Amino acid sequence: MVLARKTPTIQDVARFAKVSAATVSRVLSSPERVSASARERVTEAVRATGYTINQAARSLRMRAAKTILIALPNIGNPFYSTILDAVVNEASSRGYGVLVANRLGENPTEWLRDYFFSNRADGLLLFDASLDTEELSNLPLVRNTLPLVVVCDELLDPRFHTVTTDNFEASRRAVRHLYELGHTRIGHVRGRLVKNLANQRWLGFQAEIQAGGGEFRPDWIFQGDHSMPSGYAAGQQFARLSDRPTAIFASNDETAIGFISAIREHGLDCPRHVSIIGFDDIAVARHYAPPLTTMRQPREQIGRVATEALIDILEGTPFEHDLLRIVLNSELIVRSSTARWNGG
Repeated sequence: MVLARKTPTIQDVARFAKVSAATVSRVLSSPERVSASARERVTEAVRATGYTINQAARSLRMRAAKTILIALPNIGNPFYSTILDAVVNEASSRGYGVLVANRLGENPTEWLRDYFFSNRADGLLLFDASLDTEELSNLPLVRNTLPLVVVCDELLDPRFHTVTTDNFEASRRAVRHLYELGHTRIGHVRGRLVKNLANQRWLGFQAEIQAGGGEFRPDWIFQGDHSMPSGYAAGQQFARLSDRPTAIFASNDETAIGFISAIREHGLDCPRHVSIIGFDDIAVARHYAPPLTTMRQPREQIGRVATEALIDILEGTPFEHDLLRIVLNSELIVRSSTARWNGG
């Protein structure tokens, strides 16, 4: 019996040449954009592996839709409104349309495969990094360099272009602000726990508590999911404690607002009984009572930079490195929900 020989893939060429699949793709489609040494390695690898370009698939992808797809975990979350506006403006200025998908069905990777093979979009801005990245990276289109940029979420998987903010350092600055107001008993409402995400705000909180010598108590850590209901539930738990922290760092503004709403039902006041700092600076944060101290993410910049990056990839703009790692800075916005601790 004769076994059929496995058809070599672009990944085989990349491994042989010791470069990324993206570099192989650029050598094959736009060799003038790649260094001479990389071209030589890839050319030799193609010869050695016997790789041939799938012309049918390539032709399909060359029929550009001039459209980018945005995949969101929750389209109702107000955090995304400014980002989406920036994405649409930047895409429009460069001649691209935008499609928005709220989650991606029961089988996200299959949905993406069908979507891109049907040529309805050219690239993807992925805001929902709870997807199984191992399964996603094995999709034929992704293996052959589907233009994809992960936005906001910080993946543990290093194989994707990312645009994020400084969640770890920003969280440390949030806790430091509470220290500067005299708080040493500080609790935290965590964000959602997802296996392939690095929860940098939780890690930053822990790092600054340890560095500042604050008191770390497991019963002062509340599980949330970035929603107002989860913040409300955390506030109810907080109110039932006999020994409470004097300050709370919430993983986002919606959580903080839900938390404040819950403690009011128990006769507790923010910031008199507990100072609260959020994260994001959504539109309602400055108008809430009390106006919310928060770490402001540069949401317009996030949307614009992520869209610029994706369209640059689509149009073959060369980068210094094969993978983009863009980190934008957040800003501490001090309002009335945090106050100096009077010790009583």
